[in-house]
Amino acid sequence: MAYELAPLPYDYSALEPFIDTETMHLHHDKHHQAYINNVNAALANHPALAALSVDDLLRDLNKIPDDIRTTVRNNGGGHSNHTAFWNLMGPAGSHGIGGAPTGAIAAQIQADFGDFEAFKKAFNDTAAKQFGSGWGWLVFQNGKLRVMSTANQDSPLSQGLYPILGNDVWEHAYYLKYQNRRPEYLAAWWNVVNWAEVNKRFAVAKG
Repeated sequence: MAYELAPLPYDYSALEPFIDTETMHLHHDKHHQAYINNVNAALANHPALAALSVDDLLRDLNKIPDDIRTTVRNNGGGHSNHTAFWNLMGPAGSHGIGGAPTGAIAAQIQADFGDFEAFKKAFNDTAAKQFGSGWGWLVFQNGKLRVMSTANQDSPLSQGLYPILGNDVWEHAYYLKYQNRRPEYLAAWWNVVNWAEVNKRFAVAKG
């Protein structure tokens, strides 16, 4: 069954002024849709693979035939990453959106990074230094939270890790508003982080 683009869980303008409406239209409707179109095309002659979730494909790229593996890695990764990304954000000022984390993830951040500000600095530094296009991630590995980055649309799932929090640092995610000022975008993004969703993903990561 072909993958489909789910609607945003909020209005395109809901992340203003931190992420602009035009970027959300282009990012969701054009970029994410293109990843879906491309991975669907690659899997069109492989019904057994197409029946799997995109996350399951990414967890074991070795089962993908050589001739479509790179396409599935790039475009399946784009689909998976963006599906998580939209849900990890919400309208600033809403309950559980922005500000300091609460719940289990707050306690784990304090244990592993000292405090929220130290965690934010580590995350922003890692994402800012990702050369070219890529993502900044928070994962849970060996009982501890770890900040990491991946290039292009590579997913932590392909490394056996479940992404708890992720921010897209491809230029299409921020260039209309922030131009080349990636650190400014990273700083603003914390205003729209959905901590309830982060806690849900943290529970999955812990198993």
